[in-house]
Amino acid sequence: MSEMKVDKDALKTDVIAALHEIYDPEIPVNIYDLGLIYNVDVHDDGRVDITMTLTTPGCPVAQTFPIMIEDRVLDVEGVSEAHVEIVWDPPWSQEMMSDEAKLQLGFL
Repeated sequence: MSEMKVDKDALKTDVIAALHEIYDPEIPVNIYDLGLIYNVDVHDDGRVDITMTLTTPGCPVAQTFPIMIEDRVLDVEGVSEAHVEIVWDPPWSQEMMSDEAKLQLGFL
């Protein structure tokens, strides 16, 4: 019996839409537009691996935020498993924000 494959492009679009609903606890911008998400990798079996960073290594939610993001991504139909990895290289900077986020925060 073979495993069913998911539409990886559609699932990635849905996961990114879910990430747009998660806001940084200290900045009123979603984590995707803030530039905290470095990579969203969707596998054939519906597993999603997310590589991201935080605005600072001392971020007060560094321990709990990845779990919250995994839980939200697991709510997306078609996701079988979710894993978030926090990385510090490259370090986050304001240049990583979308133009929409920069405008919202008054940087444009």
